[in-house]
Amino acid sequence: MAGAEESRRRGRLRLRDFGLLLILAVVGQGLWAVPVGDSHNNPVADHKAMVVVGNARFTVLTPQLIRMEWAEDGKFEDHASMVFINRRLPVPAFTRGEDGGWVTIKTAQLLLKYKKDSGKFTGENLSVEFTMKGQPLAWHPGMAETGNLGGTLRTLDGVKGSEPLPPGLLSRDGWTLVDDSGAPLYDDSDWPWVMERPQGNRQDWYFFAYGHEYRTELLDFTRVAGKIPLPPRFAFGTWWSRYWAYTDTEFEDLVRQFQTHNVPLDVLVVDMDWHPTFGVKWWENKKDPSGHTLGWTGYTWNPLYFPDPDWFLKWVHQQGLKTTLNMHPASGVQPFEKAYPEMARAMGIDPASKQYVPFDITDKKFAINYMNILHHPLEKEGVDFFWLDWQQEGATKIKGMNPTFWLNYVHFTDMEREGKRPLIYHRWGGLGNHRYEIGFSGDTISVWDSLAFQPYFTATAANVLYGYWSHDIGGHMPGVVAPELYARWIQWGAFSPILRTHTTKNPDAERRIWAYPYDYARVMREAYVLRYALIPYIYTSARESYDTGVAMLHPLYYDYPEAPEAYDKQYSGEYLYGDSMLVAPVTAPVDEITHLAKKSVWLPPGTWIEWQTGTTLQGPKAVERSFSLEQIPVYVKAGAIVPMEPAMEHTDQKPVDPLIVDVFPGDCGAALHPAGEGACRYKLYSDAGNTLGYKSGAFTWTTLKQERSGNSLRGTIEPAQGSYPGMLARRGYEIRVEDVLPPASVTYAGKEVPFSREEKTPSWRYDGERAQLIIRLPQTPTTVTTAVEIGISGDSAELNGFVGKLVRVKAALHELEKAWPQGWAPDSLLELSQTGNRISINPKTAKAELEKFNENLPKVVNEVRHLQDVDPKLVEVALAQLMDIQ
Repeated sequence: MAGAEESRRRGRLRLRDFGLLLILAVVGQGLWAVPVGDSHNNPVADHKAMVVVGNARFTVLTPQLIRMEWAEDGKFEDHASMVFINRRLPVPAFTRGEDGGWVTIKTAQLLLKYKKDSGKFTGENLSVEFTMKGQPLAWHPGMAETGNLGGTLRTLDGVKGSEPLPPGLLSRDGWTLVDDSGAPLYDDSDWPWVMERPQGNRQDWYFFAYGHEYRTELLDFTRVAGKIPLPPRFAFGTWWSRYWAYTDTEFEDLVRQFQTHNVPLDVLVVDMDWHPTFGVKWWENKKDPSGHTLGWTGYTWNPLYFPDPDWFLKWVHQQGLKTTLNMHPASGVQPFEKAYPEMARAMGIDPASKQYVPFDITDKKFAINYMNILHHPLEKEGVDFFWLDWQQEGATKIKGMNPTFWLNYVHFTDMEREGKRPLIYHRWGGLGNHRYEIGFSGDTISVWDSLAFQPYFTATAANVLYGYWSHDIGGHMPGVVAPELYARWIQWGAFSPILRTHTTKNPDAERRIWAYPYDYARVMREAYVLRYALIPYIYTSARESYDTGVAMLHPLYYDYPEAPEAYDKQYSGEYLYGDSMLVAPVTAPVDEITHLAKKSVWLPPGTWIEWQTGTTLQGPKAVERSFSLEQIPVYVKAGAIVPMEPAMEHTDQKPVDPLIVDVFPGDCGAALHPAGEGACRYKLYSDAGNTLGYKSGAFTWTTLKQERSGNSLRGTIEPAQGSYPGMLARRGYEIRVEDVLPPASVTYAGKEVPFSREEKTPSWRYDGERAQLIIRLPQTPTTVTTAVEIGISGDSAELNGFVGKLVRVKAALHELEKAWPQGWAPDSLLELSQTGNRISINPKTAKAELEKFNENLPKVVNEVRHLQDVDPKLVEVALAQLMDIQ
């Protein structure tokens, strides 16, 4: 309890205090000596940006960001700190002046005043004036910050529901102060290494005065603190993880089960039992010579479980999968390790002494040997990356440097130095840790409240640029989870940064989705399939995160900063997912009678399409909606284009051919897209997927467009701009147009495209169940323009919500079929449920079928209401489904 209270206390501390805490001990990739792709970073600012006033120095980094230093000895710091790694920015226009003993610095956005020779910064000798929404504001040291929008936590270990979040970089107050005074520094060696700050009385502050220009503030933060790296493409696929002592053959069987059940998979997580654990039972508190839990640390394959690890890892790669091993390095290297003699000699210890090698990650000699002797051999065997499960001490021998932070740095930059696109998997180390993805959020409790907290927690982490939280989908403890809760957790995972299932070591725990009852297994698999279909959209969003500093999953107030609802706790579980989607995951159980979950959703200004129901809704307003188990509340901006890919067993099973271009017709007005370009134009990003070429121009951007003119809709794929090794020279396209009537005509390359229910190329077909037009186009060079013209057959307003209505009708039919042999669903309900299928067979009947559907729906409801010889409870559920669409 004392630890939990300390965590809450620290969560309430202001961001300006972080420099005095271990939380700020965060590392940076990218100094002037950092390897590939980051050589542009330089911690020494242009002297023209500096104003020195006695023992104070002010550096104008941007018109809205100023570094403020005071040093008793007059010696200022030019080394990179754990957070701020680049200060060499173009010098903004500013003027320096003096007035009555006060020095002034004026930029286009702010006015700083400091009283000469007045000592340390205080509320009496320092102020910054700026405007927000046309109103003048003045800040001075000591001012309370009441509007901070929060950051993230190191871990969610043991969380059962929500936890207070520490401050982040953004504030409704319009300003944020980061106190970097206590943060350790980097030296300028070839592998930049941590060193303590010089002793003495000093202040090192960074003042951000961006008002509600949140996107600009995050972009500028990446300019001084480093970009959000682009993870390998495979990381956005499914991860299998379970704390269990699997043998190699059991893993092989598990992978085959994924294949048999046609469930995609990309990453196989091997938990700690890959090495000898000596029957570890943490509650017995057995200790090794280092004083840590016996069996928790290990670097040697356990031959009982993996008699031939080389062969196992080769087999995993043959299945198209990646492997990560769990690492708890706290115990150092014990004498029973295979690598002990070499590691001991490298660290100056006689192996014959059997003295263990202590873990000291901030000792550069140890760290080099730690990677070269312990980890690189495992990588050569075929291990793709490591899960760093540090959960021991919170300090190192370097003052202010915590091991979570430094482990992240060492592993991430080591991979980069090897020429790889780095990837790690660990807890958050503090501000600046956005440079070392991916996050492992820890051991949550498997309850609805924990699920409900995770969307808000993940979106808010974008406020410190930590955009890639990976949660234990299903929760961690006690391991057993009800089917409905697990299904909703999977659905949230499908629209989260990383989709990784996990659970504690509990024989009764189950995370294989096909082991659940069919109705639940089906919707979970659908979520997996949708996740994989969206990989091109997700990967493009990840690239945009690298370019802009805005995480793919981020709060609504980034785009709608003046809308009170964007900050309202009632809607805190909503978030923007990439540029085109708003997601509001269901995080509460369905009603026992209706089998529907009700949810209040706030929609920002503009037109939004509820993807899985086809309902068009107008914002800004709050709407009350209800969702069946199979439905995920995803709202797509009208006019959006969403790139997708065909079904895959894993992300690189085959090239993305055809590219699926999902079009949501609508207006492309700027009011709906305040952050930038309208959604009727989408730029698709592609690269080799797992190299560092994304930093040096080895990639392509392909513009996708839709243009409406009268009764014609034109879809265009422009030539790919750029190149990378392995890019497709030719590919086909599948154009999908959502929520439209069947077309009057489809034209490609000057010829009319024929209708065909079969997947011929070129051809078009119509999915009446989805109200979706599907056009298949042949392969063409990716360097030329591909375009298709669609003749609009009429107003699609009568389709509004039809897809969702059909889902309800089928749900009612499903309920009444359970009445057999006492009764049965009426034929009129069955006929209604087949409406979409009949339209698919004969699209020309669409308008007549829709009119008939709407005319007969009330009659069918009345017929169901008066059913005889049917269990009243089933009738009640069926009616609830049908009445939900009235």
